[in-house]
Amino acid sequence: QVQLVESGGGLVQAGGSLRLSCVVSGGTFSSYAMGWFRQAPGKEREFVARISKSGGIRRLADSVKGRFTISRDNAKSTVYLQMNSLKPEDTAVFYCAADADVTDRDYYTNAKYEYWGQGTQVTVSS
Repeated sequence: QVQLVESGGGLVQAGGSLRLSCVVSGGTFSSYAMGWFRQAPGKEREFVARISKSGGIRRLADSVKGRFTISRDNAKSTVYLQMNSLKPEDTAVFYCAADADVTDRDYYTNAKYEYWGQGTQVTVSS
């Protein structure tokens, strides 16, 4: 059974940084493109970042470009989201997701990702 476990969330002041991690078990990590999504209270889940299977292609939502960086370490079966210059509007539950498809199409949609983690809370105070 494929399992994704996020960690690294917490409370941080505006302008601060956090690094989220997502460890994948029960599958072949290198066969998945990996994504990060987030959901704030009362809002739809939205795309944040995606990284290809080998790490060569990275996608970021416009709202986080220049502030967030996605990376992966296939030897550790882990994907990371480095978040800098955090803003109160970044406050949300962040979810890690895995996509076994070979294409980069519709990378921003929930339906493309087969496996999801339980989420980790990120709260940014003003």
